[in-house]
Formats: sequence, C-alpha cells, structure tokens
Amino acid sequence: MRSAAESLKLDPDCAQDVLKKALEAAIKKSLEADGAVARAQSDARIAISAAERKLEAAVKAQATAEATIADLVAKQENTTQSMAVERASVAKDLQKLKAQLAEKEKALKAINTALADTPENVIKKMNVLKKQRQEEADARRAVEASFGTLRKEKQTQDQEVTAAKAATAKLVTTYRDLHAATVVIHEQLKPLVEDATKLPALPDLDTKVLEDIELTKEQKETRDKEAKKNGKK
Repeated sequence: MRSAAESLKLDPDCAQDVLKKALEAAIKKSLEADGAVARAQSDARIAISAAERKLEAAVKAQATAEATIADLVAKQENTTQSMAVERASVAKDLQKLKAQLAEKEKALKAINTALADTPENVIKKMNVLKKQRQEEADARRAVEASFGTLRKEKQTQDQEVTAAKAATAKLVTTYRDLHAATVVIHEQLKPLVEDATKLPALPDLDTKVLEDIELTKEQKETRDKEAKKNGKK
C-alpha cells in the first residue's frame, strides 16, 4: 500500500479510503485515455478510407477525361482532312468544266470559220450559239450549285469544329483542375498512411499535349520556332 500511495503521489500513511479513491480515479483516467486512442485510430482509418476512395475516383475521372480529349482531337483531325478532300474534288470538277467550255469555244470558232454569212448559215450560227450559251448557263449553275453545297458543308464543318474546340477547351480545363485536385488529395493521404510509398503514383501533367490541343496551328508554329531559336542559343 505504501508503494501504491507513493506511485500516486500520496502520503504513504494516508487512509485506505483515500488510496482507494485515488486508484479508482487513476483507473478511470487510463480507461478514458484508451478510449480516446481507440476513437482516434478509428477516425484515422475512416479518413484514410475516404481519402483513398476520393483518389481512386479522381484517377478514374482523369483517365476518362484523357480518353475523351484524345477522341475529340481525332475527330477534329478527320474533319480537317475531309474538308481538304472536298475542296480538292470541287477544284478538279471546276477545272474539267473550264476545259469543256474551252473546247466548245474552240468548236464554235471552227464553225464560224466554216460557215458563210448566208441567211441559212446565220440561222445555223444562231442555233449553235444559243445551244452553247445554254450549255454555258447549265455549267455555271452546276458550278454555283457545287459551290453552294460546299459552302453549306464547310459551314456545318466549321460549326462542328468550333463545338469540338469548345468542348476540348472545357475538357482541358477540367483535366487541369482534376489533376491539381488529385495532387492535393495525394499529398493529404501521405501523413494518413503507414507507408506513403505504397500510394499509387500520379501521372505527370503533359503540358505539351494540352498546349497542342489549345493552340492554333499558327500559335504552335510560333512556339516551335521560338523553342528552336532558344535551343540554338
């Protein structure tokens, strides 16, 4: 009893009921401390589990954003190629029409040279000229219709490209924000786990790819020229 009293910092000759109360108070404090430690450990486990779920969701969302961006870039490239093929086709058709008109003009000159200016020949010339003008008018209408179709298609493609660019810009912004949030969550997890090295590694933010998506062709060329110039220096 004397050693117990001394460990509790009491008078060695204190009464038994005083010693009993001190022991009961010490046991109560010990139990409360154990309970506080258990609650802290439980809260830490819950926090780590929630943070891990957030990190996993962020990584999945990042992968989805990257796939969507890649798909939009591919669609934009395909649209640009289709427009180039359509322009080349219309230009080729126009070239053919010009060649046909030139041949008809050449034939008309030959007819004019061969025919004399008799009333019958004048009528023949007028009929030939009327037919030629009708063919020229038909050819012009065909060319105008072709250009009208091309303008409508180009307008539609421009709208699609503009929409794709807007969606791509929004996705790029979301991707940047998502990556930043993932980095913050990753840093918050480190002090909550036993071994921070076992946390999944985060991919680096590929700013070069994001810039290639955001910048226009002229801006990319200017950037590459500047980079090449600075590299030489």
